[in-house]
Amino acid sequence: MARREITRADLLSWEQYARERAQHRKRITEVKRNRRIEVGPFCTFYFENRDTMWLQVQEMLHIERGGEAQVADELAAYNPMIPDGSELSATVMIEIEDPERRHQTLSRLGDIEHKMFLSFAGETVQGVPDATRENTSPEGKASSVQFIKFPFTPAQKQKFRAPGTQVLVGINHPNYGHMAVMSEATRQALSADFD
Repeated sequence: MARREITRADLLSWEQYARERAQHRKRITEVKRNRRIEVGPFCTFYFENRDTMWLQVQEMLHIERGGEAQVADELAAYNPMIPDGSELSATVMIEIEDPERRHQTLSRLGDIEHKMFLSFAGETVQGVPDATRENTSPEGKASSVQFIKFPFTPAQKQKFRAPGTQVLVGINHPNYGHMAVMSEATRQALSADFD
């Protein structure tokens, strides 16, 4: 099994990353190309892997310049988003530019974190939200960023990996019911996240 967790030894110094930042961002942009799926008018699933999380950690260290004191916090925040070999992991962004419209919409999407799923070959894998964060406020307002895991059984992994399998990515919230068909290139890319 491939090593998944990012450690301090995997990170570049601030100076080295600053020199090489453009090339790293370009490389990870290529990785991300087949890991992004728009579902409905304003939700986008960004399926994460070790490379995308490595870039996120390096970017946070680069932008915030917190030095060594910041490293442990960033690793603790982003390592859990790396798929463990039996799951897919997504950052789901609810992307609405207008602040007033965003507030109104998020206020109607409480509990959306429990309404995300993948469907393929007669299987449905329900998304599991990150329980360590407030996904929906006590007032019922959804966060604009959701961290979701999709846990697979061995049989589900095998079906998902089969060439040509049609995969639907969906949200079945009463106020946001949308699905999108995953491209074959994306299905192939995400298949590499499994052991």
